[in-house]
Amino acid sequence: MADPEHALALAFRRALEAVFGAEFAGVDPAIRPSSHADYQANVALGLKARLGKPPREIATALVAKLDAGDLVEKTEIAGPGFVNVTLRSAYLSGALRAVATDAALGLVTVAAPDTVVIDYSSPNVAKEMHVGHLRSTILGDALARVLEAQGNRVLRQNHLGDWGTPFGMLIEHLIDVGEDGADRSMSELNAFYQAARKKFDGDPAFAERSRGRVVLLQGSDARTLSLWQRLVDATLSHATELYEKLAVTLSREHVAGESSYNALLADVVDELRKKGLAVESEGALCVFPPGFAGRDGAPVPLIVQKQDGGYGYATTDLASIRYRLGVLHATRVLIVVGSPQAQHFAMVFATAKLAGWLAPPARAEHVPFGSVLGADGKMFKTRGGETVRLMDLLDEAVVRARRVVEEKNPELDPATRESVARAVGIGAVKYADLSSDRVKDYVFDFDRMLAFEGNTAPYLQYAHARIRSIFRRAEGERPDPAHIAISLPQERRLALALLRFPTVVGRVAEVLEPHQLCTYMFEVATAFSTFYEACPVLKAATDEERRSRLALSDLTARILERGLGLLGIDAPDRM
Repeated sequence: MADPEHALALAFRRALEAVFGAEFAGVDPAIRPSSHADYQANVALGLKARLGKPPREIATALVAKLDAGDLVEKTEIAGPGFVNVTLRSAYLSGALRAVATDAALGLVTVAAPDTVVIDYSSPNVAKEMHVGHLRSTILGDALARVLEAQGNRVLRQNHLGDWGTPFGMLIEHLIDVGEDGADRSMSELNAFYQAARKKFDGDPAFAERSRGRVVLLQGSDARTLSLWQRLVDATLSHATELYEKLAVTLSREHVAGESSYNALLADVVDELRKKGLAVESEGALCVFPPGFAGRDGAPVPLIVQKQDGGYGYATTDLASIRYRLGVLHATRVLIVVGSPQAQHFAMVFATAKLAGWLAPPARAEHVPFGSVLGADGKMFKTRGGETVRLMDLLDEAVVRARRVVEEKNPELDPATRESVARAVGIGAVKYADLSSDRVKDYVFDFDRMLAFEGNTAPYLQYAHARIRSIFRRAEGERPDPAHIAISLPQERRLALALLRFPTVVGRVAEVLEPHQLCTYMFEVATAFSTFYEACPVLKAATDEERRSRLALSDLTARILERGLGLLGIDAPDRM
């Protein structure tokens, strides 16, 4: 059974075709949930200019031809041409039963699944992950989960910063530290990097050795590569620990660092040159994709080979997109990187199109995001002005969550309390990020994100745990979806929210905005709260009401758990 929004859209499209002809069958009827009715269609206003008729006249004609079977109880034309629609209670009950008996909760595989390559997290070797890596990691992982839920084949790519001139200084510093001190020194990656940088800036002899070591690295010298690999391994060990703590799905098998494209760079430049796209400009080879100009109006170059013959980030990014499209056969490439990189990736994609690598049906999208700010509205830093280490941030979240959980439910046993504290603390950090419009900056505030009121992870997690407590008090009574029957307004509001789950997930997969799923989950939780206060479950007036409300409660808990899971957040049964 289709969810109401899709079913109504199909019914209105059939009416459009019946009234105005086949060319109108594909018009979007703009079906949206409404505060005046169950749903509202806004198609008439959109057709005013095209048909040259008053919207109310158009709406009246559509309603007269609306064949919605057992879906619609009544329609009402409101305002300048809106159509308010009230659904039949029997339809809602049947639709809920269908969702409740479906292991996928109504989520279906899209008609044409994509092979999606999603590039996210991307830490740098010999540097600890900090708060700046938080958004890419969390957003990318949530989008990967949502896209997989739609039946797409998702290939995760962690574009590790593991190549380039800084590695000369890092490897030389590793040699100076010596074999015995290497592991100890690299256990504090930031300190290791800073020590290497200090020597490079202050010791000309060390700097000269470092430049020579870069040449050896690029020439695949065996000892140099072995030392480089030690740096990479130490970084990945740190990153893996963080990924496990964050409960994201990235692992070592997903690493596709800059070094993996090193052998492809010359070929990329050669192909661009042969196609007449790469031209010499001030000693460098550049591509000038149309539509990109500086403040002076001059074309902006994408440098693919520097004056000294070396390659930069643009060449690596071009090699990666060519590889993902040509070898991995991606039909959708997503790169989850901060907003300041917008023009860079726009130029890379434009160049890939000019080269013929990026052609329909394949598409590439930069998924930009804003910054994490402190309470002062500036970039989030420690009191000492340093970048916040991500590990410290997550540890602090769990410590604070532990205090909240102990206060909320002191009866939890120690093991459960610790498990819940981790779920609440990590979930709070992730949800605070995901519930914000990703293109905007947001202020990091532990008190707000750990609150049990408002649009927060703890509120949603508590709603789920509250429902599970109902079944513990129900003494083993199992919910039976066959008994679901919608009658009261509070039941109806909850039913309408639950049935929108597949539609919301589909929208998030298309527009890549996880905050829409967060907003929806909050709507479900608040609808359940209203339902729970007005509609007794265990103390329902009749056995039929009790069975129906138990089944409705169980479905709510499952959708809350599934929705949180798509965001990468755990839903404890007790809190």
